[in-house]
Amino acid sequence: MARIVMKFGGTSVADLDRIRAVAARVKREVDAGNEVAVVVSAMAGATNQLVAWCTQLSPLHDAREYDAVVATGEQVTSGLLAIALQTRGVDARSWQGWQAGVVTDAAHGKARIEEIAGDEMVARMQAGQVPVVAGFQGLGPDRRITTLGRGGSDTSAVALAAALHADRCDIYTDVDGVYTTDPRIVSRARKLPRIAYEEMLELASVGAKVLQTRSVELAMKERVRVQVLSSFDDGTSLGGDLRGTLVVDEDEIVEKEIVSGIAYSRDEAKVTVCRVPDRPGIAAAVFGPLSAASINVDMIVQNISADGNTDMTFTLNRADLPRAEQVLADNRDKIGYRELVADKEVAKISVVGVGMRSHSGVATTMFQALAAKGINIQVISTSEIKVSVLIGAEYTELAVRALHTAYGLDA
Repeated sequence: MARIVMKFGGTSVADLDRIRAVAARVKREVDAGNEVAVVVSAMAGATNQLVAWCTQLSPLHDAREYDAVVATGEQVTSGLLAIALQTRGVDARSWQGWQAGVVTDAAHGKARIEEIAGDEMVARMQAGQVPVVAGFQGLGPDRRITTLGRGGSDTSAVALAAALHADRCDIYTDVDGVYTTDPRIVSRARKLPRIAYEEMLELASVGAKVLQTRSVELAMKERVRVQVLSSFDDGTSLGGDLRGTLVVDEDEIVEKEIVSGIAYSRDEAKVTVCRVPDRPGIAAAVFGPLSAASINVDMIVQNISADGNTDMTFTLNRADLPRAEQVLADNRDKIGYRELVADKEVAKISVVGVGMRSHSGVATTMFQALAAKGINIQVISTSEIKVSVLIGAEYTELAVRALHTAYGLDA
């Protein structure tokens, strides 16, 4: 017998027929003798509608009331799934975030989980009950509902698995695992049976949308084994037949690939601050105000100083570009730059793999493959297990295909 947390995303619970299918899948796990807790997202499109209503009423709405509104999507789904399970003879009960003991900080709209008191839920599971928990939400220090930000139900599920000391957290979505790259771009992409936490975290942070970044961070910190499965696949995980991709500690992976995957992001923008004084403290003058405005900066390049001046180039999320331009304009006199140049027609391409730690030439292979296709590299950044480049957006798919072949990832 295993203790499993099963999480179902919005497409998995998009309508009543799919909710019935989810209930049947949960019942199979219960009938196999497993203790099961379920975490659900809102039905597909529900959160977008709730967010739109808030924005239409007031673009500068109160974040506390925003949370009160958008959290209702998951509350509806948890109740409906509990009813569907009860009709199948499963003892099930819906739990809202505050009932599940999910305690967060006070950052409404992007709260972080601080604690989950799981003792009562464990007792209910041991007695044979299936808790159906509304993901994406918790209770802040002001005793008001908080939400965890978009994709927060993944984080809810991993945090709950850690609190319940679950053997595994199964995340059901519209894909059947983690692939070497986007199968919509590369038809020969392969599904990975296992991937290390570090690799999944890097892939999630640079564009892969299978798992939410914070959920992977939490899984790595708490050593929660996560399995990515498709809710539209008739296969199950019963009897140890794991059909998805397991996200696990690196030590559990015997054969480590040099490169495990190719990720891309089209949500990038490039900013160049031209002709800034090349003096101590200038980087802090540029990036300090951006940090204070909660604007995350990614790749950074500073040119060689010429006549006491230099150019600084960085990337950020495209949605943050208007705010970044305003912040830099407000601080122009303090920074002393001559011109600001922004470019939204860029994409970030990344190769990721724990095998990079012990193999040389990974970056060279990337640069040669892109050069062979006539693709110019604008910015480069690296980490221990990742190499990322910024290129023109029009070359995104060509670059992904070329790199997938260059690293021998084609099926």
